[in-house]
Order: sequence, then C-alpha cells, then structure tokens
Amino acid sequence: MMLDHKILICFNEPTRYYDNYLGKDTDDHNEDNDLSEREFLKQIESIRKLLKRKYAFVETLAINRNVRDAIKKITAISPDVIFNFVESIEGNSDYESYIAGVFDLLGFQYTGNSAMTLGNCLQKSKTKQILQAHGVRTPAHFLAEVGQVPSKNKFRLNFPVILKLAREDASIGISEFSVVNNYEDLRARLNYLFTSFSQEVIIEEYIDGRELNIAILGDQVLPISEITFDTLPDGLPKIVTYEAKWSADSVYFKSTIPKCPAKLEPRLEEKVKKMAIEAYDALDCRDYVRVDIRLNSKHVPYVIEVNPNPDISPDTGFVRSAAAAGIGYEELLYRISSFALMRNSYDTQAAS
Repeated sequence: MMLDHKILICFNEPTRYYDNYLGKDTDDHNEDNDLSEREFLKQIESIRKLLKRKYAFVETLAINRNVRDAIKKITAISPDVIFNFVESIEGNSDYESYIAGVFDLLGFQYTGNSAMTLGNCLQKSKTKQILQAHGVRTPAHFLAEVGQVPSKNKFRLNFPVILKLAREDASIGISEFSVVNNYEDLRARLNYLFTSFSQEVIIEEYIDGRELNIAILGDQVLPISEITFDTLPDGLPKIVTYEAKWSADSVYFKSTIPKCPAKLEPRLEEKVKKMAIEAYDALDCRDYVRVDIRLNSKHVPYVIEVNPNPDISPDTGFVRSAAAAGIGYEELLYRISSFALMRNSYDTQAAS
C-alpha cells in the first residue's frame, strides 16, 4: 500500500577535506574526495527508488555550506520525515550534529539519532567519558591536543596503543601504522597525525582480540557480525583501517572478512549484547546504531566505538546483520523511516 507521506533524503555533497584520508604516506591517495562519501553517493538514487515504492513523494537534497538555501528548499517541500544521511558539511564532520540541530529548529522529524547523540559520539573522548560514567567498559585512553605530545615519564597507558583522530569516523586516518608498541613510535605517529589532520588524537590501549559489530535497530539487537583477520599477512595489526573499508584493491580490504552470525558461546553472546544495549542507552541513541566491541585474550568485552547512523549501503555490516535477522534491504529502509514517522505522529497529537 502506498503511503501518503513526503520523504526528503538529505545527504552531504562529497568533497575533499584532507589531502590524505589513508593515514599513511602513499602515491595512491589521489582521490578527489573522501571515498566513504563518494561510495555512499552511488546508493542515494537506489534508496530513493526503493522508498518511492512505499511513499507517494520522495525527493533528495544535497547539503553544503549554503544552509540558507537548504532551509528554503526544506521548508518549501515541508517533508513529513527527513531521511538524514548528512555526515559532514564539505568534509567537516563537526557539522554533522549541527545539521540535525537545524532540522530540530525547523520542526521536522528526521531519521536516526539526535543532534546531541551525534555530537557526543563523534567526539571519541566524550563518548568514553559517558560510557565510563555509566559503568560501560572501554579501553583506557588519553586525549592528545594538537601539537602536544605527552612526556614519556607521564604517559600511563600500557603498550601497544592505537591512535585515532578524535573527531572523525569511517576510519579516516587509520592505517597499519596506527598501532604502536613503544614511546618513540607513539611520538612519531602523533606528530604525523597532527601535521596531516590538524586535529586532536585519542590514544587508547589496544585490545588485541576478536572484533564484533553489534547492530541495534530500534529495540532489536540484530545477529552479531564479526570481522575476521585470518588471512591478514603477519606483521599487520588486526584492525579495520580506512583501506579495509573503502579501498577494494588493498590487502586490508581483502583480508578483513565479515562473518555473520558470529560464533560465540551463548553466555558470552548475551554479555556482549547486554554491553551494546548499555552503550546504546548511555549515549541516548535511537533508531539504528552499530556498537563495535573487542574481546581481549580472556574474552572480556570492551566497547571501542559507538556509531550512530552507521553506513547502510547494501554491502555493509549493519545491512548484513539485518539480513541475518530476516530483514531485507527495502524493509530496513522502511523501518528506519517509520521510527521518525511515529515521532512525527506523536508531535502532531501533542500539538492538537
């Protein structure tokens, strides 16, 4: 049955913000823009067509710095729901939460997580503080401000450690050089990231073990997916790099193999799911989220990332978990839109 609702798909215009997204020096990073944005752009028209099977009106709108123009267009369309795929503005991830805030101020319901949650999850140190305040285990960490390398005698984390950009997602800046085993390599890596990205860096103790992705859709925990590293060459750290996600010809892309459902002992599976829900609740998440968890050598779980509005391209982990639960891609899109439609209905009832 065709539903008489207006759906507006908003997404960010792909652009080049950094000179190097890979997190290492190479001659092969001459792409015009962030591959994570460019790859998702290919899915927008397909998503529009799928939603058009359900809803009478579905349009798309690319968002850039011309927010006044975007506001005029959104107001003119007056959608019942905005399908929010905006993850940055002209490459700046800080603006992801700002755009959600604009939707709030305009009074339009949108899919996915709130502006507050998007902002808190983008800032990795803040995410960890919130998790720790709620008793959710996460690796010990240190936040290095731009240009400030911690002195050797005051550095308290245990090696190996992993270094990540403090306000980025999509594994931007993460490479095989992100895991370091001593202070000298730590200092060199920090200076490289400061120079390349001009951004704070979060240093956290590296959990060398299995990596699990727990997808949550509404109040449903989907089958757990695992990233396996069995074919990764010796000497490379078992992590999900930028290349692993976006560079199809890379060793990491070919050697980080998803397995869903993951094979877990029942008690451990329940413990992991419980931790994912606790992280979801602590960050005040809604609609759809992916929680990434690592197990140490004793199978103790640690939350390493909380990803609100994760990528839902057809070949992604979230979609894979949904499929394992019997939820097809078209149905997944409808469910995500229905969460926002329900909020819209509540708003209408409250106003009447």
